[in-house]
Amino acid sequence: MADRTVAQNRKARHDYFIIETFECGIVLTGTEIKSVREGKVNLKEGYALIREGELWLTGVHISPYEKGSYYNHEPLRDRKLLMKRHEILRLFSRVREKGLTLVPLSVYIKDGKRAKVELALVKGKQLFDKRDAIAERDVKRAMERAVRRDERD
Repeated sequence: MADRTVAQNRKARHDYFIIETFECGIVLTGTEIKSVREGKVNLKEGYALIREGELWLTGVHISPYEKGSYYNHEPLRDRKLLMKRHEILRLFSRVREKGLTLVPLSVYIKDGKRAKVELALVKGKQLFDKRDAIAERDVKRAMERAVRRDERD
């Protein structure tokens, strides 16, 4: 069964250089997983941090489940991420380097069962880096248009 992407953080790909990506599980309550399956996740302000040897996802908004009554969850609560201890320790040493942080790139349902988070080790882009990326994307689009135009002629 294929993975189904529920939410993506497109802003992260624009604002950061992605150094390395990781797949990790996420601990959710019953109403949270139902909201995730409906695609009601916002990763825009999210980031991960390491607290007391554990990996935590902070700033990710999972909307309350509509049929959840008083069992509903708090939308912005911190959620524990699941990774092997040696991977967390390796991440901790990398994050201590200047300018590196952990940002969620996407949330998806794997094999139709479990919610997973694609976490990335990133370094922030300067304004001129963003401009270069935009210019590069525009040139690529123009070249693709020209190729398509030549194929039609």
